[in-house]
Amino acid sequence: MGAGVVILKQIVIMFIILLIGLWCSLKGLITKEGNKQLSKVALYIVNPLLIFMSYQSEYSSKLLRGLMWSFLLSGITFGVAIALSTLLISKKRPEHSLERFSAVYSNCGFIGIPLIRGIYGDEGVLYLTAYITLFNILVWTHGYMTMKESRDFKSFIKAATSPSVIAVFVGLIFYLMQIRLPEILHTSLQYVSDMNTPLAMLIAGSAAAQTNVLKALKNKGLYMVCAYKLFLLPIVAFALVQFLPAPHMVKMVVLIASACPVATTGTMFAIQFDKNPERCSEFFAVSTLLSGLTLPLVTMLGEMF
Repeated sequence: MGAGVVILKQIVIMFIILLIGLWCSLKGLITKEGNKQLSKVALYIVNPLLIFMSYQSEYSSKLLRGLMWSFLLSGITFGVAIALSTLLISKKRPEHSLERFSAVYSNCGFIGIPLIRGIYGDEGVLYLTAYITLFNILVWTHGYMTMKESRDFKSFIKAATSPSVIAVFVGLIFYLMQIRLPEILHTSLQYVSDMNTPLAMLIAGSAAAQTNVLKALKNKGLYMVCAYKLFLLPIVAFALVQFLPAPHMVKMVVLIASACPVATTGTMFAIQFDKNPERCSEFFAVSTLLSGLTLPLVTMLGEMF
């Protein structure tokens, strides 16, 4: 019941902000070009700061061991999701790049952090940062190239040196060496990183304003992506890591993070690459709605194991 209430609360909050973004777009307060500029701010400024600030926490050897397990399990989970999405979603499909991206990458920050905190407390949130770290490394390398449909070395170097990936490594160095920012600087950067959720929701809502909802619900690909993202891929990955001697809490954190709805990053990438951001917004909106049913179910199945 507790997890269900937390999930429902976050979904309601997310949709309220999304509706504000939709209203702003309909009223002309956020134009199509303006939405593209906002997505650049989110991807290149706010998101990297959010990653970096997540590592400004106290060091603990026990937590560090759990964090290492979380990195390993998260890596396996992403590997399974990438392999299965490539196998199950044919390249012949006209929007295969959007569908593959959406099936792999989840909204593990906004939904994941409050949900994990509500169930497992701050220790669970720290383990979640490992998943979020790998998410950001992969979304800016594999995800970036999947959406761009380019595998050239130049694209990989550009993705690997993106602000978000750099923030991951700088944040880890600061955590391991326990380098703490001065209070004023910490507070300033925290204010900016706290913009991540509302800014991402406004961007997604603005893109959704150009979506034909009734037409979207007739798209079979929408339900296929939701089935893979919310249930099949997380359960298969969880079954594989179940035999590893990792702490149960770590396994559950990774399971819940991987079963979160489609990432809003897909909409922002689609805007940048002119790749039908409306379709990505459809994946995001419908998967978020359905996650109110699937996340409690997946959590219950994980606890049963």
